[in-house]
Amino acid sequence: MMNWLKRNTIHFAIAGVFFVLCFLYFSPAFQGKTLGQGDVLGAQSTQKEIMDYRSRDTTVLWTNQIFGGMPAYQIWAPYKANIATHIINVIGYAVPNPVGMVLVFLFGTYFLFNVLKLSPWLAAAGAVAFTFTSYNMILLAAGHTNQAFAIAFFAPILASILLTLRGRYLLGTSLMALFLSIEIKVNHLQMTYYLMLAILILIGIELFHAIKNKTVNSFIKSLGYLLVASLLAFAVNASTLWSTYEYGKDSYRGKSNLTNNTNEPQNGLAKNYIYQYSQGVAECLTFLVPNASGGASGPELFDENSEMVKVLIDKGESKEQALGIVQQISSTSGMDGLSLYWGEKRPGTSGPFYFGASICLLFVFGLIVVKNRLKWWLLGTVVLTMLLSFGGNWPYLSDVFLKYFPLYNKFRAVESILAVAGLCVPMLAFLAIQEIIATPNKRELVKKLLLALYITGGLVLILVIWPELLLSFRPSDQLSSIANLTQALKGDAATANVLANGVVKDRINIERADAIRSLFFVLITFGIVWMYIKQKLTLTTISILLFAVILVDLWQVDKRYLKDANFTEKQDAAIPQRVVDVDIAKDTDPDFRVYDATASIKQDVRNPFFHKSIGGYSAARMKRYDELIDNQFLRGANPAVLNMLNTKYIIVPDSLKRGEVLYPNPDACGNAWFIKNIKYVANANAEMQALNQFAPKDEAVANKQYQNEVGNEPAGRDSSATIKLVSYNPDNLVYKSSSKVGGVAVFSEIYYAKGWKMFIDGVEKPYFRADYLLRAALIPAGIHKVEFVFHPSSYYMGENISLAGSILLVLLLAGAVFGDKIRKYIPDKG
Repeated sequence: MMNWLKRNTIHFAIAGVFFVLCFLYFSPAFQGKTLGQGDVLGAQSTQKEIMDYRSRDTTVLWTNQIFGGMPAYQIWAPYKANIATHIINVIGYAVPNPVGMVLVFLFGTYFLFNVLKLSPWLAAAGAVAFTFTSYNMILLAAGHTNQAFAIAFFAPILASILLTLRGRYLLGTSLMALFLSIEIKVNHLQMTYYLMLAILILIGIELFHAIKNKTVNSFIKSLGYLLVASLLAFAVNASTLWSTYEYGKDSYRGKSNLTNNTNEPQNGLAKNYIYQYSQGVAECLTFLVPNASGGASGPELFDENSEMVKVLIDKGESKEQALGIVQQISSTSGMDGLSLYWGEKRPGTSGPFYFGASICLLFVFGLIVVKNRLKWWLLGTVVLTMLLSFGGNWPYLSDVFLKYFPLYNKFRAVESILAVAGLCVPMLAFLAIQEIIATPNKRELVKKLLLALYITGGLVLILVIWPELLLSFRPSDQLSSIANLTQALKGDAATANVLANGVVKDRINIERADAIRSLFFVLITFGIVWMYIKQKLTLTTISILLFAVILVDLWQVDKRYLKDANFTEKQDAAIPQRVVDVDIAKDTDPDFRVYDATASIKQDVRNPFFHKSIGGYSAARMKRYDELIDNQFLRGANPAVLNMLNTKYIIVPDSLKRGEVLYPNPDACGNAWFIKNIKYVANANAEMQALNQFAPKDEAVANKQYQNEVGNEPAGRDSSATIKLVSYNPDNLVYKSSSKVGGVAVFSEIYYAKGWKMFIDGVEKPYFRADYLLRAALIPAGIHKVEFVFHPSSYYMGENISLAGSILLVLLLAGAVFGDKIRKYIPDKG
């Protein structure tokens, strides 16, 4: 035991350094504060009903809180049989958020660099280089926690693959299964998909070398083990994957139901939506100079030294007033082209991809000196991810992927693929240092290091001396922004143009300041490596110096986007109630909906905190509901649709737009009602068209596919028939019906056949879809208990498979650990 501790002292020391770094950077989290993340608030509002029932020790798999109703397992579900669930919970409970996630970044990347056989302190420097890449910190600040968590497991997954390819089959397979299980459980399939693209390139290069070196059998054996690991990871996540696959066909990312008069693609997301947040081609210079494109969208970077501020001061404004006006201009819709950020990401950006000036120098050096075949994998992955990140700004390759690559059209914000490059760049950078260590003749290395300096330093020097040579500093919408500013200034075009020229100067100034900063880090990194090549520094010294330089470089930039001010007291993070919210809360009816005309219906994070909402916030909303919004709400809400959705209250702005006014809707149809007539139509287009003019209390619209199922039963022959909701649970809705002759009832609940079952007096009966997305059923005469129960087989059967997979994973990990120990005591055959 003592020998083991002595052998691993350095690893424990580095682990201690990692904890200290997290404590220093995220000290407000240790003081009980939380990140005031906008997307976290959105997630909380989405989960409101789910968490309310969870607090009562009840698990629900459906929620009516957003978009009329949708499966809860696309938002939150327990997945108790999945071992990855419990591992993630331990990470979350052990240290404050987001410290646990950052530690996964650090230790996972440290593990990868150890697998690459770097010395401990170099591996630690590599871990810092990837962890503190600006995009990772920006994700944490924005609240994209699942995305950041998925990226955090990139490194250990790749490390496990490399171990397996090197012949460490049992260890590599067990770790691959473990880390991939957690990656899948994190449930950010876009990031996992992008990682798989990088792995495919790696496998292709390894196959090429296996054929070249005549080691195909060994390579196929490695692939077999990796396949076993992948299948086991899929089994561990069977419930997640099965339910996601099943729901995906009905989700916003599934096939369109409408074929006429719609901008929706027939499958996947709309192209323009996918290409939102596309990286500008010239913006790749932010890898090296963080403010090359102006930093982040918004007014925060303007200060009293701004050229725009000086223009207004010259016109008689005080410093404070001038700064306020400039910040207002830069944050006003339609004047985005006058903010400091001038890149092509639209609708905006929270910050640049900055890999570090030191890392960029070492990356270029690695391209020159590294002989390891991993160089070609890393270079190929970086080039591919860069080209795909351009999206709509250079669509040639992206269009091919959209058309031919499975699932690629399910994801938006294509710039996020650069998260993969964010790992590949420091990997090659530190393989360059490894090459220096392994090269006996270091004289040639000096020449190659100088070449890397000329390339990297020369580029930065251009950005200092003559930045306009490479950068325009004018976005494509600058002219339209000037026109809008001219209009706001009541036709004063001269002042608008002077202000626009001022913001261009501001952009150049902040770019030049950052370029000078990057030049400093390039030169100091060059000096450190040069001194090591000249044998003036030891390996330990250069490792610690690189660790410090890279940390300082990235830390300073990260603090622009994730700083102490981002943390707030926990009670300050909640959305406050308005007067209208308090008034609605007085209604004790358990199930009705609210429409807020003052909010964006697809981005509404406020109302679901307090009410079951017509709108909401979810990238996994149902396709039919999304189509209903586009056709019945965006040009003004259709009253008939509001009524059929049981919209009991409508919130509108008051006449002075200083607040909100609440209107009760007496025409809301209620939870369920008997109708008088069914109108059968040919297809989804006709269903949607029929909603434009119909009386939902009297008539239902249904696809003719249900006509044989319902028959010619006259509907609503009993004017005294009633059907009422008597018990509400999101997963279990109980109604009492009373009718002398029976008839067709419509339920103001979203139709989803893959899990919802209807029972009449305990006997399962069929139901059908009506009014485009509601449920309807034939109810017999008499007094009956009508019950809807949500029990999706994909979840419950998937949990059984997950349990079996989790047990196998534990056994495999145990076998890897004990097998390694036993092997130490078996003498060599020789």
